[in-house]
Amino acid sequence: MDRINKFNSVIFDLDGTLIDSMHVWEQVDIDFLGKRGLQVPDDLFKDMPAGDGYVAIAKYFKDKFALSETVEQITDEWDSMVYDFYKNIELRSGALDLIEKLHRSGIDLGIGTSNSTKLTSVVLANHKLSSFFKEVTTGSEVDRGKPFPDIYLKVSSKLNTNPEDTLVIEDTLHGVEAAKNAGMTAIAIYNDYSKKDELKLKELADYFVYNYEELDSLLFAEK
Repeated sequence: MDRINKFNSVIFDLDGTLIDSMHVWEQVDIDFLGKRGLQVPDDLFKDMPAGDGYVAIAKYFKDKFALSETVEQITDEWDSMVYDFYKNIELRSGALDLIEKLHRSGIDLGIGTSNSTKLTSVVLANHKLSSFFKEVTTGSEVDRGKPFPDIYLKVSSKLNTNPEDTLVIEDTLHGVEAAKNAGMTAIAIYNDYSKKDELKLKELADYFVYNYEELDSLLFAEK
């Protein structure tokens, strides 16, 4: 591909892309429902519409399990359950080096994540990343989550860059779909959680890499 200066901005997903955190949410479902004497059904998300974000998922839980808590109380409890995990989680190997390299190159950086503002903020603060990312959009800021393009279009708008000049780094199929639906270039980066969708990711994404070392080589390769 062309050198990175083809793009004015790069937007990163958070969970699975910058940090390996996807697995923790399966345990949250088990613990959250178990606390209420409920088991996680095999078809937990079967009836959930595509594109539901953090708040919408909480509403889905409230309705599906007839919970007495408000949607805000549910999201607050989820945040509390994983706060220490997110506060101490490490970045994926090579992620920080690439972020610093992009920043030195004058590329505007953003984050577009379906996660909550609280959990996103603690990761950025713990790794002192806030100064690198000019804009952050979380799942609580848009009505529709991935695969709808809303999150990425909002970050791009905040960065004042056009979608066609924007590169998105993602790890999930819905995330890559969101980027492509926004008219942006998408690079899929492998993680074990998305392994089941590897072939589809390779077909849909503009490029596919297995780690940040490959991503660095791809972005900064000579023409």
